[in-house]
Amino acid sequence: MMQLFGLQPADLVLVLLLLLNALTFVIYGVDKWRARGGRWRIPERTLLLLAAFGGAFGACLGMVVWNHKTSHKRFRYLVPAFVLLQGLLAFYFLRLY
Repeated sequence: MMQLFGLQPADLVLVLLLLLNALTFVIYGVDKWRARGGRWRIPERTLLLLAAFGGAFGACLGMVVWNHKTSHKRFRYLVPAFVLLQGLLAFYFLRLY
């Protein structure tokens, strides 16, 4: 089986997802910081796309820790739905390995 950086494909996917979630968490914090300062903001679409494509856990954690986007219905419903979906997918794929 092919390896990259000495990692099996499943391990590489896990590392990439952890990095994506960490990045998403930081981006939510940066957007909150910019919101407080009245500066240019990260578009909501970008924040939701990060959550949808693998960064849902980081987005959810960012919403709680930074108290960011918690009053927006779209975020209150979509981000937890993405967490649930990605959690189910992770459970399914972990059972395969």
